[in-house]
Amino acid sequence: MNIPLPGPEMLVNGKFRTGPTQRDVINPATGQAFAKVYMADADIAHEAIASARAAQPAWGALAPLQRAAVMREIARLIRQDAEDYARLIVSEQGKTIKEARGEVGGAAEFFSYFSEFARRIQGEILPSDHAGEQIWVQRLPLGVVGAIIPWNYPFALVARKVAPALIAGNTVVLKSHEETPLSALAMARIFDRAGVPAGVVNILSGTGPEVGEALCTAPDIDLITMTGSVPTGKRIMANAAQNLTPVSLELGGKAPFIVMADADLDLAVRSAATSRYMNCGQVCICNERTYVERPVYDAFVEKFLAVSASLRVGDPMDPATDIGPKVNLAELEKVEARVAQALSEGAELLMGGHRPDHSPTEGGFYYTPTVLTGLRPDMAILRDETFGPVVPIVPFDTFDDVVEQANDSRYGLSAYLFTNDMRRIMRAVNEIDFGEIYVNRIGPESLQGFHTGFRNSGPGGDDGVHGLDKYLRKKTVYINYSGSNTVDLMPYPAG
Repeated sequence: MNIPLPGPEMLVNGKFRTGPTQRDVINPATGQAFAKVYMADADIAHEAIASARAAQPAWGALAPLQRAAVMREIARLIRQDAEDYARLIVSEQGKTIKEARGEVGGAAEFFSYFSEFARRIQGEILPSDHAGEQIWVQRLPLGVVGAIIPWNYPFALVARKVAPALIAGNTVVLKSHEETPLSALAMARIFDRAGVPAGVVNILSGTGPEVGEALCTAPDIDLITMTGSVPTGKRIMANAAQNLTPVSLELGGKAPFIVMADADLDLAVRSAATSRYMNCGQVCICNERTYVERPVYDAFVEKFLAVSASLRVGDPMDPATDIGPKVNLAELEKVEARVAQALSEGAELLMGGHRPDHSPTEGGFYYTPTVLTGLRPDMAILRDETFGPVVPIVPFDTFDDVVEQANDSRYGLSAYLFTNDMRRIMRAVNEIDFGEIYVNRIGPESLQGFHTGFRNSGPGGDDGVHGLDKYLRKKTVYINYSGSNTVDLMPYPAG
């Protein structure tokens, strides 16, 4: 395979530099190393933070239109070499080339979309209690943003974190996941070519215990934004508390996919399969548990099995492939263990449940589409995030019953409902306790929406005006131009 690789060096203060150690990058389709990258340590992380702090005043002082011009150039450069970046994503992450092309396109859209806010970040002017006075509320950059991303969308999530931070006038230190560093390093070279000033964006390869800890405990970080696992999110919150650093966390989900008897069954089946099997099930908003109203349960299962059996597990570089490999052996073994546990607890295996008899590419981390039934609500397969191509299907009798089962989760990110009953839709909007609800459609989420979750899916969120707001702080200014002394006129003690 001819894959254009970025250099192994990290971007710190406008320069590409080495680190004290190197790490192999493994191709999930072969299980073999195909590149090496340098890894940062805590000292390099602190150097990057210092450079971001030094660069922020000048970047924040630019007119927003000047920042937007740089961001539009980033988007142009992404689109210019989109196919190369898609192939790079496939090589280090394992998703299909079709999905990788979508990821690259989405990354460019983040920069295009947030560049449009150059004229839209608004303050407020409020009336004062006194004549000859105004109250201004300004929206200003936070300062330095520490961003930590996972391995499942290694290219697009760089854009999701960096683009809103830049238009708001912040600088960024981003740590890629150690399994998938090349996409972020490719983005680093795009930032450099686009003319992003030195120190404004710093891209580090490194581990969580060393580089992640350094970012989360540094007093010069003004926001930690992270997408990843619940245990990591809890550790980040604990570390950030040392400096009262704000955090925004998106920590995964256990999305219920509800199909009512009146739904368009073929649409529901196709949507359930797409939502579960995209990126080999490695998406936080994936259909993690499917609930089907009993009158159509048997028909749904029959159709779903037929769709699942038609999907091609294969080389992710082949455009005909529907499902590629898991990202690494450890993640593959987690899925195997989860299915084995479900079967030991009495679940019925309708299809799959194993690695392919003949691996599509030698050494790849493949797992076949798997469908389970005969499940109880207390089983781990219905409670813990599986993050693989495994579909538990559960019948239900009433809408009240399925809402209770859907909400009985420590996660609260995304939920799906397929029905044509408007009253039931409105009940779902009011009663299903998740940050995102998709009705008669599936994800991905839209740029102008707000990607947020409840409970263990984490505080905070991304995208749209509400996602942008976390990158801004508010300053209140009282302007008296009357010449009078308003202190004597205060109707209550000052706070």
